[in-house]
Amino acid sequence: MDTFGRTIDYLRISVTDRCNERCLYCMPEGYKGWERKPDHLTADEILRVARVAARIGFRKFRLTGGEPLVRADLPDIVRGMRAIPGVEHIGISTNGTKLAALAQPLREAGVGTVNVSLDAFDPILYRRITGGDVQAVLSGLRAAVAAGFECIKLNTVLMRGVNEQEIWPLVLFAAEHGLPLRLIELMPVTTTDVLTEKNFMSVGEAMELLRQKDELIPQPDWRLGFGPAKYYQLKHTGARVGFIGAMTNLHFCETCNKMRLTADGKVRPCLGDHGEIDLRHALRHEPDDDAIQDLLRAALQRKPLEHSFRNAYQPCRPMTAIGG
Repeated sequence: MDTFGRTIDYLRISVTDRCNERCLYCMPEGYKGWERKPDHLTADEILRVARVAARIGFRKFRLTGGEPLVRADLPDIVRGMRAIPGVEHIGISTNGTKLAALAQPLREAGVGTVNVSLDAFDPILYRRITGGDVQAVLSGLRAAVAAGFECIKLNTVLMRGVNEQEIWPLVLFAAEHGLPLRLIELMPVTTTDVLTEKNFMSVGEAMELLRQKDELIPQPDWRLGFGPAKYYQLKHTGARVGFIGAMTNLHFCETCNKMRLTADGKVRPCLGDHGEIDLRHALRHEPDDDAIQDLLRAALQRKPLEHSFRNAYQPCRPMTAIGG
């Protein structure tokens, strides 16, 4: 529990800051953090953190990046985590481009749920946003469905003037395949010019767009996973749509239950706050797990009441380096 009475039992672990795409809101032009590969935690170091975190009450884990599937030992990391007493859930967040080949191995290793980024359905627009190929993502989604994950969610970052016309096609795609879609407000997590009045689109606006097409029925008791999305069901299409409004929902942080571990070994209690505690030095120089436990507890006590995104927040390093 943190100092504000919130139960923090969810750790998002970034296994790499490398990515095979370059999303507009995540990786700034010219970013080359992955050249510092020795700074990345090893599989054994990641598992050691997970083991200590589980010992003090963390139960849910999500492996992120960068793009976690570019890390060749990812299935080994998952298998190691599944063997840790206290680990109840392992999820992965991915752009989906490598899922076609890895969905089944990851499922067999112990991954329960998968979140797949899909910011546009149109191939040209998808390439403009990510630099990648949407067909690879769709192939990955088909493989994920066939692999039998407990849940597969689609994540779409809202960008005015870029992908608002894609919202309805994405809703129809999600409904057709029985996949929940989450619409996420843009946050200032990469560079200061990522979020402007011109390109920001609120979840409230997205809801109004959807109301022009269908009726939104609130689902206050319907939860998928452990995040902050507020879900609705569209009456006629049957689609399940979640809205994540970190910028406009003033109560967004009240039920926050997570911390993050960056690929280079920093514990970040809040995505929207610069505070970090270095674990890497202790992992490499302290043989006693009590030292790691003390640092995790210290990070827990530093978790702020709410993020600072609304207070002229100046990101100090890009989202791909922090972890999704």
